[in-house]
Parts: sequence; C-alpha cells; structure tokens
Amino acid sequence: MDDRLLPVVYLSILVTLLAIASWFLFRQILRTRRTESTLSRLQSKLSKEKGTAQEYYELGSILLDKRLYAQAIAQFQKALKSKDLKDDENAALIYNALGYTYTAQEQFDLAIKQYKEALDRKPAYPTALNNLGFAYEKKQLTAQALEAYEETLKIEPKNATAKRRAESLRRRLVPSS
Repeated sequence: MDDRLLPVVYLSILVTLLAIASWFLFRQILRTRRTESTLSRLQSKLSKEKGTAQEYYELGSILLDKRLYAQAIAQFQKALKSKDLKDDENAALIYNALGYTYTAQEQFDLAIKQYKEALDRKPAYPTALNNLGFAYEKKQLTAQALEAYEETLKIEPKNATAKRRAESLRRRLVPSS
C-alpha cells in the first residue's frame, strides 16, 4: 500500500466510527426526549383529572425505569383501582409490574404476593412465573423457585431464563456423588 494512502484510510475509519457513534447518540437523545415528554404529559394530565388504567400503568412503568419505586407503586395501585380495568390479562400485567417494583426494593414477600396475584389472573404467564422464581430464589426458597421455573418451561419450553435457572437450582438440590 502506498504511504500516501495510509492517512486517508485512517481518516476514513475515524469518520465512519464517528458517524456510527453519532447515530447511536442521536437515537438515544430521541428516545429520552420521547420518554420525558410522555412523563411530563402524563404527570400533568393525571394531576388534574382521573386517568385510565393504561395511563397509570404507563406512568408507573416510566417511573420504574427511572428507579422512582415509591411513585411507581402508587401509579400501579391507581391503575388496579381504575374502573376501566376490564380484563384479568391487563390486571396481571399490572400485578407483575408491581411485583417487579417490590423486587427492585428487595421486598420479596410483597413481590411474591403480587406475582401470585398476577398468576391468579393469568395462570399461563411465563414472565410472572420467572419473576416469582427469582423472588423465591432471593428468599432462599430453592424448591419453590425450581417449581416456578419448571412451570414456566411447561408453558414455554424454550424459555432461556427458566432453563438456565432451573438447571442451576437442580444442581444445588441434588448433591453430586
């Protein structure tokens, strides 16, 4: 390769890397602006009037992402009390989110209660079962955790999380010879 061509190649690589980094930065800025805009809109609306279960759930999810757990819990509870919450499937999503919020705060007993409530509403709910298994693991209830993961695998045999966790728990329960 010609020595005069080397700086052009290096400069091309640098410009390409900068363009890629700029693209990812631009996407993140747009995503953050959209989230902040939704947060602002929902907070403003819900402070003035009653909202729908969907709006409370959406606000709770944003607050959960921001790690504002107490505020997220309040929004999820409002969503559950909302009169327009019609079906058990939507209630299951909200109970699961509420359980996830309690898990993030290491309040595993409350989390387990919420996950079980979600499963009462929607028995074949693999995400809630995985979350329940995780909460049981954190409480050192290995047999119950394994049972939750195995139940997930009955519903979704290819669930990678349940497979991995169930195998790990089985090794712990069965002593190697």
